[in-house]
Amino acid sequence: MYQFTFSLPEFVQQYWHKQPTIIKGGFEQFIDPISPEEIAGLSMEEEIDSRFVSNLNDEWNAEHGPFDATLFDNLTSSHWQLIIQAANHWHQGVASIAEPFKGLPQWLFDDVMVCYSVEGGGVGPHIDQYDVFIVQGQGKRRWKVGAKDNGQYVENHRTEALRQIEGFDPIIDQVLEPGDILYIPPGFPHEGNTLEPSLSYSVGYRSPKEQELLSNFADFILAHDLGDTHLHAPDTQAQSEHGQIKTQDLNKLESMLRSLLNDRATVEDFMGALLSQSRHQLDIMPLDEPWETDELAAWLLDGGVLHKVSGLRALYHQSLPTMAYINGETFKVAAEQTCLVVSLCDTDKIRYDEDYDSASLSLITELVNKGYWYSEE
Repeated sequence: MYQFTFSLPEFVQQYWHKQPTIIKGGFEQFIDPISPEEIAGLSMEEEIDSRFVSNLNDEWNAEHGPFDATLFDNLTSSHWQLIIQAANHWHQGVASIAEPFKGLPQWLFDDVMVCYSVEGGGVGPHIDQYDVFIVQGQGKRRWKVGAKDNGQYVENHRTEALRQIEGFDPIIDQVLEPGDILYIPPGFPHEGNTLEPSLSYSVGYRSPKEQELLSNFADFILAHDLGDTHLHAPDTQAQSEHGQIKTQDLNKLESMLRSLLNDRATVEDFMGALLSQSRHQLDIMPLDEPWETDELAAWLLDGGVLHKVSGLRALYHQSLPTMAYINGETFKVAAEQTCLVVSLCDTDKIRYDEDYDSASLSLITELVNKGYWYSEE
């Protein structure tokens, strides 16, 4: 189990969304949970998001996987990087790196990205619009970070996929060694350059943009057949200004828009469903032979333990702990069973609880049969 050498609450209070910083030895005696060979293996899987970035002779190139053995048979000794997005969804060792970060909101957590890079490898200078903790594994990488929003995007088709920027003046310029952690808030330009073959782990936290909220809210309204009402204006009068939109009509139309946003229950359901969806594919395998509720209850009573699929988001609202939002779906429990919602969302394991009623056990069975929780046996 990985453990911080610093206080996460104190760190958040001082640095979160405020300024980048390096925590030397943030993980004491850090040991890589994955090998370069395993990373290569993951990059060959169809369902896993992988990238290969090279910059030999300053000629940038980015390719998306899956890859085959020919890529690895013809590699140069420098200036390339292999990236696995959401590696925590597919590798339990990588997933364990995210454990110490669980003091941060789950709905913000995006994934753990793994990079294996050789000397001179990187993705160039760029700006991200999310929070990231870069944990250095084996090897050394030199990182530069500039002042916020200090950088102009490069208009070049070769770097379009990398969203590279022009150079910047660094406010941080330091070499990361195993166990060091670099924190970068949104909007700060940065660049990593590999000094020797290295592994690094990017623990990312991403909030939705306004565009995403509005677009997804519209989809939610349509999917649930809400707002199917036209403007009702019996006080409309004839007007000589044929092309004019009357202020009173504009106010009514605006009120129609706001009516759904002002419906707290609708907004809560929408936010719960949206924020519980992962941005990356999950390793979910529905059971071919579903459990029966009585069968699963007996198995749990006998000491069985269920594990949440890595990367699965399970959330609830502080004001409404009878609703669990899991992977975009909504599950409701009785008021006296809020302990089940809390257990599903705040922990990664389900054990037998004598307070669970038949409806609770039925819900647990449904979640297991969907592949959201699983038995290691």
